[in-house]
Amino acid sequence: MENKNERLILLTLAALQFTNIVDFMIIMPLGDSLMKLFKIAPHQFSIIVSAYAVSAAIFSFIAASIIDRFDRKKSLLTVYIGFTIGTFLCAFAPNYEMLIAARAFTGAFGGSMGALIFSIIADLIPVERRSSALGVVMASFSLASIAGVPLGLIIANKFSWHTPFIFLGITSALLLFAIVKVVPNITSHLSKKLVSPFRGIYNLLKDRNLLLGLIFMLLLILGQFTIIPFIAPYLVRNVGFTPNQVPLMYLVGGAVTMISSPLVGKLADKKGRRFVFYIFALFSLIPLFITTNLQVTPIYVVLTVTGFFFISITGRMIPASTLITSLVKPENRGSFMSLNSAVQQIGAGLGSWIAGSIVIESIADHKLHNFNYVGYIAMGFTILAIIIASRLKLIEGK
Repeated sequence: MENKNERLILLTLAALQFTNIVDFMIIMPLGDSLMKLFKIAPHQFSIIVSAYAVSAAIFSFIAASIIDRFDRKKSLLTVYIGFTIGTFLCAFAPNYEMLIAARAFTGAFGGSMGALIFSIIADLIPVERRSSALGVVMASFSLASIAGVPLGLIIANKFSWHTPFIFLGITSALLLFAIVKVVPNITSHLSKKLVSPFRGIYNLLKDRNLLLGLIFMLLLILGQFTIIPFIAPYLVRNVGFTPNQVPLMYLVGGAVTMISSPLVGKLADKKGRRFVFYIFALFSLIPLFITTNLQVTPIYVVLTVTGFFFISITGRMIPASTLITSLVKPENRGSFMSLNSAVQQIGAGLGSWIAGSIVIESIADHKLHNFNYVGYIAMGFTILAIIIASRLKLIEGK
């Protein structure tokens, strides 16, 4: 594939991932507003976050049984249509219960989208350049933090929490045309003989190395999503941020990771994905600890800490994602990446539920307590992920 076409495909996939990430992330910094608006407790707010993740996990598992039987482009287009509809449903949800239902519907499609994007990258781009390609696409997380989430919060603060989803739905509808025009048909994996759908999943899960890979990703996601849903509410309730200052955290975090993500990808290609993962996973323990133990602190200090948090989290996910794509043969990659997506969503939902079960709101001052314990749990999951990573066996050149 020519470099020009490759870059255009990567930019298109990054744009799709951008909308996916903004849709998933925007609900979390709205946590304080939604808890007040709907008069709900922290554990009830965690259900809103978990609804997307649990639904995504279930439907990613279902997709794993059939996804390698179709052209990747057609699958991506179908999933993105469902995601767009779900985003509009979130935009017009009138109450707490309907918002949970809309988040679950969106998650049914959004969870599979990431798996398809990673499968397309792995199918089109050789392993020696794959970390760099993933770095480009995962920079969409940075752009979501720089532009998507802050802009969404500003719009939400000025109008209502519904408005960001309306804009996101319109953007997603326009990107459907980009899929049709830019993403090529990918059918090379169809030449392989496929077993019955659920037999294929069974064969993947009985492979000890692939099972370790899924456990590795589960632990890694738990090591961050136990704290991510409550960072924004914690900054507002405990650290002294105003709701209008929360977008600054995403702006700074996105700006620094916009620079760091491509560099991490290139470093992983040059120095080895496993080695770079170890470096960033160990480094992430520091901001995990500090972020969850912050008290009333000057804003510049908080932004520095959370900036390093963003760098470390994205820095460990880029080589980790490359490791995962290198565990499986191309003909099974779509199914395995869908299973991986299901596991990630289970981790996000479970992590949010764990945090919601531990964090409590003080009746007296409305501050959130026990967030430091959540941080210690996240650090423990991260250490276990590092141990598992050392035992993964990679398929060279895949």
